This record gives sequence, structure tokens and C-alpha cells, in this order.
Amino acid sequence: MPWIRHRLTLPAFRRGFHIITRQVVDALPELSTIQIGTLHVFIQHTSASLSINENADPDVPVDLESSFNAIAPEDFPYQHTCEGPDDMPAHVKASLLGNSLTIPVERGRLLLGTWQGIYLCEHRNHGGSRSLILTLHGE
Repeated sequence: MPWIRHRLTLPAFRRGFHIITRQVVDALPELSTIQIGTLHVFIQHTSASLSINENADPDVPVDLESSFNAIAPEDFPYQHTCEGPDDMPAHVKASLLGNSLTIPVERGRLLLGTWQGIYLCEHRNHGGSRSLILTLHGE
């Protein structure tokens, strides 16, 4: 099967951790034809990131946001401040979490664990829409 690539544009989300597994799957109609392969998900932004984490307990995204705010607080004496107080902490958080995920695919499904989901991690107060590049390959 040839490589398949789609761009998924997500609407603006409030600052925090947001499960986007359903949006990713819905953007890949070809997923159901893949018996074995991989999905690569890449975010084209430096102030938001991607993560795989627990998708069942609503306290998890709240605790993740609180933890990352403690790791990269807005009141730290950053040099890069021209884009507002939430910008440089957003870059730090995005660097820690990363800009891409690779997920195995089998029999038309993402092989995420029972309690795993794909998160968009929005680190800005007003980040705007976010673009993801979804690259699927398999047979």
C-alpha cells in the first residue's frame, strides 16, 4: 500500500490536555484497510505538543496541566518574552513532551493500550487552531 498522508486541522482548544484520539481516527478513512503498519502523528507548532496518556479518568488531564505549570511556570525569568508570559513556558513544555507520536496499527485499529489516548497538549492561553500531519503506512 502507498503512504497515506492527511492534514488534520483541530479547532482552538483552551489551555490544557485534550484527548483527540477520535478526531485522529476519523481523519483516516484508510485506517480500516491496514492489516499491519504504523501511524505517525506530527504537530506543526512549537507551543503545543502531543502525548499518549490515560484516557479514562478526567483528573489525569487536570493533574498533567498542574504538573507542567509547576515545571515551567510563567513567572520564571525567561529571556524570550515578546509573545506574552505564556509563550516561553509553552515552548519548554512542548520540548519536554515532543512534537510527534508513532503508533502501531493492526487489523484497522490503533494499537493503543486499554487506558491510552492521544492528547493534544495546548500550552498557550489562546493558541488557535492546530495542524497535525498524519502519515499512515502499512499493508
